[in-house]
Amino acid sequence: MDTIAILQDSLEYIDSHIQDNLTVDTLAARAGFSKWHFCRVFRWGTGLSVMGYVRSRRLAFAAYALSTERKILDISLAYGFETHSGFSKAFRRHYGCSPDVYRLHARSECPSLPVLSRMKKYFTGGIVMEPKFVTLPAVQLAGYVLKTKSEGGQNLVDIPSFWAAYLADGRMDRLHNESFLKNHTEYGACFPGDPDTGVFDYVIGVEINPEVSVPDGYHVCEIPAAAYAVFSTPPSSEAANFSDTIQRTWQYIFNEWFPGSGYEYAPGCADFELYDERCMSEKEKICDIYIPIVKRAEEI
Repeated sequence: MDTIAILQDSLEYIDSHIQDNLTVDTLAARAGFSKWHFCRVFRWGTGLSVMGYVRSRRLAFAAYALSTERKILDISLAYGFETHSGFSKAFRRHYGCSPDVYRLHARSECPSLPVLSRMKKYFTGGIVMEPKFVTLPAVQLAGYVLKTKSEGGQNLVDIPSFWAAYLADGRMDRLHNESFLKNHTEYGACFPGDPDTGVFDYVIGVEINPEVSVPDGYHVCEIPAAAYAVFSTPPSSEAANFSDTIQRTWQYIFNEWFPGSGYEYAPGCADFELYDERCMSEKEKICDIYIPIVKRAEEI
C-alpha cells in the first residue's frame, strides 16, 4: 500500500473513531510508520499536524451536532473536550464564533470523508464572496420584537413566520407611515441571548429620527457601535429564492469565511440584515448582512 493510500486509511479511521481517544502513537502504529515519519508524511499529505487535523474533525462533527437539540455540554464531552469553556474556546478559535452563535445562525451537513486529492479545497473552502469592512456608531431602532431561541432550529421557523405576519397584518404599513422614521431601510437584527435560557430578541425595525418621539406600541432598542464585516447576498432573480439565498450566505459566513478570516464574532454585539431599495428590485434582489467582528487575539 502506498503512502497516499495509507494516509487515506488513517483519515477513514479518524472519522470512524472520532469520539475515541485518538493519539499520534495509535495512528502511527496502525499506519506501520514510526511516530516521527508518520507526523511528517501526514503534514505533507494534509497540510496539518496529526492532532490539529483530529481536532478540526472533532469540531466539524460538533458543529453538525449543534443542529440537534443536544446540550452544548453533552456535545463538548462527546467530542473530547472536558469542559464547556474548553470546547467554546476551541470552537471560537476555529469557527470565529461561540457554539451558541453558530447554533443561532448556521447549520452544517454531516462531515463527509475528505479525499486527499481534494484536501486543499476542503480546508480552505472556495471563496465565493469577500466582505467590505465598516465601523458604525450605535443605531436606534423602533419596530417589533420576537423572542425565540436557536435550540432545535426554532428560530429558523419563528423568524420567517414573524416576517410573514409583519408583512401581512398591517404592521409594516403602520411602521412605514410613522413620522419618526429616519428612512425606509429595514433592519432584521439579532441581539445577544440569555446565557441560561438561550432566548434572544429578534427585531424588525427602522432607524429613528432622534428629533421625533416614538409612540407607545413599538419596541425601541439600540444596536451597539461596532466594526462589521458586511456581506452582500448574491443577486436573486426570483422573490421565492431570496430567503434561500440569504440563508446560504449565512452558511458561507460561518462555515467558510470565519474559520480562515483572522476575525471572530464580537461578543455583546448584534448582527443584522439590512433591507434597502435593492430588495425591492423585481430582477436582482440583494440585501446586506452585517456581522460584528474583532481581530482574533493571536492576530493582534
